[in-house]
Amino acid sequence: MTEVLFYHLTESTLEEALPALLERSVARGWRVVVQSGSEERRDALDAHLWTFRDDSFLGHGIDRDLHAAEQPILLTTSQDNANEAKIRFMVDAAEPPAIDAYERAVFLFDGHDAHQLETARRHWREVKSAGHQATYWQQTPERRWERKA
Repeated sequence: MTEVLFYHLTESTLEEALPALLERSVARGWRVVVQSGSEERRDALDAHLWTFRDDSFLGHGIDRDLHAAEQPILLTTSQDNANEAKIRFMVDAAEPPAIDAYERAVFLFDGHDAHQLETARRHWREVKSAGHQATYWQQTPERRWERKA
């Protein structure tokens, strides 16, 4: 059964929170796909992951790249799983594919964006009605994740 996590961003931006989550996923040996809600967001994340920290970067590709399927992290706007990822992140209110093929599905959403909040609530209901176990995590003022449900 797929482990489903909902991460409610209240203190950090997606650009601040996502790299650490991706680093942990890659450290576990997982291939990752990050599905964004728009090409603009995908392209912004692409640029950010190369420069988010002075001493590091996250090797990745985007879905329009020739060798994207070979990358440990793939940024996409589609529901495909071209790099055979074990974990899928949905950001920016992206509509997920069927999540049964993944070990983990993660919904990251901005708590200051009404559209993303409503979309996350809908996804929560859909995931629960499909019989998946889901956990809900919210940021503390110290930017740590606290389980709420």
